Amino acid sequence: MKISGKLLDQIDPKIVAELIEISGRISRKDPTIWGDAATAEAKLRLNWVDLPSSSRELLPQLDAISAWARTRSLTQVVLCGMGGSSLAPEVIANTYKKNLTILDSTDPTQISNATPNDLTSTLIIIASKSGATIETRSQMAFFEERISLANLNAADHFVIVTDPGSALDSDARSKGYKVVNADPKVGGRFSALSAYGLLPAALIGIDVSSLLDDALIASKLFVGEQSPAALIAAAIYQSPSQFVTFTKNKSTLPRIEDWIEQLIAESTGKDGKGKLPIINESAAQVKFGTSIGFAAGDYDLVVEADLGAQFILWEWVTALLSYLLKVDPFNQPNVAEAKEQTNSIIKKGNFAYPDDLKVFEDDDLQLYSNRDVRSLADFLQVKCGYFAVMAYLTRTENDLVTQTNQLITTITGTATTFGWGPRFLHSTGQFHKGGSANGAFIQITSAADVDLPIPGAQLTFKELISAQAIGDAAALKQRDYPFLQIHLKKGQIGTRKLIEVLKKIN
Repeated sequence: MKISGKLLDQIDPKIVAELIEISGRISRKDPTIWGDAATAEAKLRLNWVDLPSSSRELLPQLDAISAWARTRSLTQVVLCGMGGSSLAPEVIANTYKKNLTILDSTDPTQISNATPNDLTSTLIIIASKSGATIETRSQMAFFEERISLANLNAADHFVIVTDPGSALDSDARSKGYKVVNADPKVGGRFSALSAYGLLPAALIGIDVSSLLDDALIASKLFVGEQSPAALIAAAIYQSPSQFVTFTKNKSTLPRIEDWIEQLIAESTGKDGKGKLPIINESAAQVKFGTSIGFAAGDYDLVVEADLGAQFILWEWVTALLSYLLKVDPFNQPNVAEAKEQTNSIIKKGNFAYPDDLKVFEDDDLQLYSNRDVRSLADFLQVKCGYFAVMAYLTRTENDLVTQTNQLITTITGTATTFGWGPRFLHSTGQFHKGGSANGAFIQITSAADVDLPIPGAQLTFKELISAQAIGDAAALKQRDYPFLQIHLKKGQIGTRKLIEVLKKIN
């Protein structure tokens, strides 16, 4: 592990010394570190500290399931999971250049695209800590029906990862599915080196013991005088900015930034505090707050390490940063809010925005806002600390929309985040509602070309993703945050039109 950069000489040694003392307490799993209000939660969430060694107990079980999958020629692996259940496996698969289909959306087109034509060679991993995640349980019901229609035995095609005793645990075992139980004393976003990260890795042919080896070697550095975790946490904390910028280019760990984004934003973004990651595609983009890269370049800090070491490092950094910010790193009090709003909309069965919020419509776009604006250009003049683009669209088919955050930053000079919905609800969604109350929010939705029923739910995936978008909007509008919904009436054509509109503003 190598930490370098121009900021190292500017870090306050008193803060680092304090964090090294706290690191010793973290290594002993002291739950009182984050204050009285956080102690009860911390008692149930500190086993991530031991995962580089304790997860080795999983290796025989992972080897056995991998061997079972090979004997059945299950070569197409689909992982259904949200947040911490899918972000780390996505990084692992991309880093090792292995095929793993990640399904972390309720978008019906994306679900259809993720469904292999030949299910005989397909293995479906269902990953949910609580066992009640609406997106994942809906995806599970969908694939169970598809497997049945293909006249296949579901027990030959499903593997479940969940906490022991969850509703999913008992349901899966009753159906004869293979089940791997994760350590219940590890929170979802700290679970990269648990069964949630390691099972998918093993099933796509990765030597997970090497990840654990790298993590174990790195973890021994975090209680020393030159702890890289303490240095990074202190550097991020010292910045007066609420942002920390991560740059993708030249990284040998594709999408590591997305995983870190969830870890930091959801852990620290509460009580009106927090640090919000901004992800840049290249070093040429504007940097906000402390800038961090993963290969040599013009950054405040450069963090070079193997993947297993990066996982455990950033978990330590986040725990230490949360201590400095005086927040509980293990709860997510505002994530449930959007879920409750979603459930309320589903019960009412009304999946449309109120007409009194409509401010503009043409052949391609509809705009809704709680501000007195008549165009996207008007909305971009709203005074705010940052913009957030939240795209409830089909990934891959609408990847052009990822240009919006850079274009908005260029137009406004304001930090801008981008998140795919509903995935970001399990990530930056917590920060947007619980962190610094200075965001302005641009939600992008699209008319669905296809729809899929959710078996047993009297609900379709189109209705579910609509409810999630409207529910999140309701949570933001209740706070009277600036909000703009852009509805694309013609799918990908609308995406191109949106980019053209932004380029003209620019």
